[in-house]
Formats: sequence, structure tokens, C-alpha cells
Amino acid sequence: MKSAGAEKGHATAGAESACIAVVEDDETLRASLAFALEAEGYRVLEFPDGQVAWETLEQRIGDGRAQAGPPPPPDLVVLDVMMPRMDGLELCRRLRGRSEELPIFFLTSRDEEFDRVLGLELGADDYLCKPFSMRELLARVKVLLRRLQLIRAAAAGGGAEAVDDGEELVEVGPLTLDLRRYQATWRGQALGLTITEFQILCALARRPGHVKTRAQLMAEGYPHDNYVSERTIDTHVKRLRRKLEARHQEFDALETVYGVGYRWREDVAR
Repeated sequence: MKSAGAEKGHATAGAESACIAVVEDDETLRASLAFALEAEGYRVLEFPDGQVAWETLEQRIGDGRAQAGPPPPPDLVVLDVMMPRMDGLELCRRLRGRSEELPIFFLTSRDEEFDRVLGLELGADDYLCKPFSMRELLARVKVLLRRLQLIRAAAAGGGAEAVDDGEELVEVGPLTLDLRRYQATWRGQALGLTITEFQILCALARRPGHVKTRAQLMAEGYPHDNYVSERTIDTHVKRLRRKLEARHQEFDALETVYGVGYRWREDVAR
């Protein structure tokens, strides 16, 4: 058994060399996850519970950026919900408090809406219920890492798929969207959005007054992802609203069109 937090794995030809933290108390499942991820060329950090993971990762992650000097933070975290000492929900809350950029992927042993919704409300980007297909997990991991790569490329001055026809900034009333850096501000104040929240906000705010169905938001916000559910969209919109309301107490630009979807109010765009 590898020591907790020990990094292993190596990049294979044509594979990404992203580092993924796996936090799972079931040793057999943790080993299977590590094996599958390493087979795809990823480097893996293994942790037996949330407490051990936090003791290591809090030193690596801060204010959304890597701390000075080694070791660098992981590029993505896969974590179980039910664990001893510190469960996945609490670990997610702490990690999200350090970084809005870090992709977080939940594993839950129960197909219960409470676990899934609470995890997403705490800032997780995606989830799978046990038992799950390892192939599906790997596909979703690739989607999250692809989106993270776009953000990092944009921040470094490269292009981004979200930018069409050279468009870099979108101003919709008091809202400004930086499409290259995946950043949003409300009256100059940063909103601190996750990757998922930014993509949903962008899909809505770029066409004020137009109703977006949940299916359209899934297609526009996740062009490479076939796994997002309508309930997942609802939960991310709820979290997005809370962040906007924190910047503007009377915020009401994001409307629910019952039975259909959501829209960004046209009068707020002026």
C-alpha cells in the first residue's frame, strides 16, 4: 500500500500528465481508481480519508493558485462522500474555500438526491453514484480537465474555445464576462465562480431576454459533456444566484421560467 499522499504514475505517450488526488476510504476501490487513472497517463495522489487529504492539500492550495515552491496542487480531486474523520462534503467545502478553479468530482455510495445536491451546492463540479462504470468516470474526468486546460491557456495568453470571432469581454449591464480568463465581475467585484458556474452564466447572459431550457444550458455550457443532468443544472444555478446576491442584495437578473428553464432579464442588460 502506498503511503497517504504519495504521488505515483507517469505520463504515457499522447496522454495528459495531470495530477489527480483520489480520496477514498475503501482501499480496494482506491487502488482500482488509481490503477485506471495511471493507465490513462495521469499522476495520482492517494488518501484514505478527508482528514489526511486536507492535511496535505491545504499546504498545496491557496487563493486558487499554487503556493510558492513544490509540491504543486493537484489538477483535480476525486472524493468519496462517506468517509471517517472528515467526510467528502466537509473536504469539498474546505477545498472550495481555497480555490474556485479546482475541479472536484464526488463519488457517493447512495443514489440519494440529498448527497448529490448538497455536494453540488458546496461547489462540486460533477458526481457519480456507486457502483459506477470506470470508463464513464474517466470520460468525465477528461471533460473537467479539458475545461481547466482552457482556463489556464487563456490566463497564459492562449486562445479559448469560449471566445468567438475574437470576442474577449462581454458587458451585460453591471456584469462583465472575461471569456479568455473565465472570470466574471459584478460592478467591478469578482464573483469567484467555478468553471461550471461561469459557463452557465455565460450561456444565459450573452443572450438577455432569451429563455434557455435546461437541455440548452447543458449543450451550451458543456459542449464536450454528455453526462450532465437537468437537476445538476438547477443546483449550479442556485449556487450562482447566491454568489450574485452576495454582490447585490436585490439581485434579480437571473429568472426562472417555470416548466421551461432560465433567462437573463433583458432590462438588466442595459
